Amino acid sequence: MVAIDLEWGRKPAVTQLFSRLSARTGIGGVPPTMLVLTGIVSVQVGAAVANKLFAATGPAGAVSLRLFFAGAVLLVFWRSSLRIERRALPVVIAYGTVLAAMNFFFYEAIARIPLGMAVTIEFLGPLAVALAGSRRWTDPVWAMLAGGGVLLLTQADGPVAWSGVAFALAAAACWACYILAGAKLGEKTSGGGGLALAMAFGGILMAPVGIAGAGTALLEPSVLLAGFAVALLSSVLPYSVELEALRRIPPRVFGVLMSLEPAVAALAGLAVLGQLLGLPQWCGIACVVAASVGATRTGKR
Repeated sequence: MVAIDLEWGRKPAVTQLFSRLSARTGIGGVPPTMLVLTGIVSVQVGAAVANKLFAATGPAGAVSLRLFFAGAVLLVFWRSSLRIERRALPVVIAYGTVLAAMNFFFYEAIARIPLGMAVTIEFLGPLAVALAGSRRWTDPVWAMLAGGGVLLLTQADGPVAWSGVAFALAAAACWACYILAGAKLGEKTSGGGGLALAMAFGGILMAPVGIAGAGTALLEPSVLLAGFAVALLSSVLPYSVELEALRRIPPRVFGVLMSLEPAVAALAGLAVLGQLLGLPQWCGIACVVAASVGATRTGKR
C-alpha cells in the first residue's frame, strides 16, 4: 500500500522521539484526519520554502542545509544509541545515499517545473512499489490512469522543462528505493541510531556539492534560518503528526488521505510560489490521485 510503504522507512527509527513530542505538545487531542492534512500541508509548504532558497543556495545547497539540520537533531537526540552492528552498516549507507539522492533530484525538479507537477510525478515511486506487490486485476487500470495523468501534466501552454520532468522521475525511482531501503533499515536497526547515522551520511555526501554551488552563502544567518525552517516543516512536524494519526485511524484511510499530497502540492505552489497550472495539468494530478486512492483501497495491506 502506498502510504504504509512510504511510512515504513521512517517509523521504526523515530517512534520514541515523536511519541514524546506527541505527549508534550498535546496533539493527541487533535482529530486524526486533521493531523494527516497538517502533515501533508507542512511537507509541501516546506518544499515551497526550499524553492525560495534556491536563489541564494541552489537546489544542492538547500538539500545540504535540510539534511545537515535534520541529521544534527537526530544525532543529538539518539547519541546514546548510535552504536550499530557491523552488518547493518551497508544498509545505513544505502539508506543515507538514497535519501540524499531523492531530495537532490526532487529539489532539482522543483527548480525547473511547478511544485505540483514535480510531486505528482515523484508520487509514481511509491505507487509503483504498491502495484508491484499486488496481483489484482485492477492494478493495470491504476497504472494506466497514473501514466495518463503524467501525460496530461506535460500538456502546458508554454514549453515544458523536460529536464525537470527527468529529475522528478529520478526522484520517483529514488523514492521507491527509499521505501525498500527503509524497510531493511527497520529490520537491521532499532531505535533512532540507524536513521540518525544515515541522515548524517546523506548530509556528508551532499555537503561538497552544496558548498561548491552556494559557497559562503550557506553561512548567512537568513539562509541558515530558512534551512532550519525547511527541515522543521519537511521532517519534524509531518513525521510527528502522521505517526500520531496512524495510531488512531485505519491504515487504508491514512493511505487515501496521503494520496491527496499531489493536489496539496499544487495548491502550495500556487499560494506560496504563484505557480499557475492549466486545466490539463489539474486533470493529470486528479488522475494520479485517483490511481493512488484506487491502489490503496484495492491493494493488500
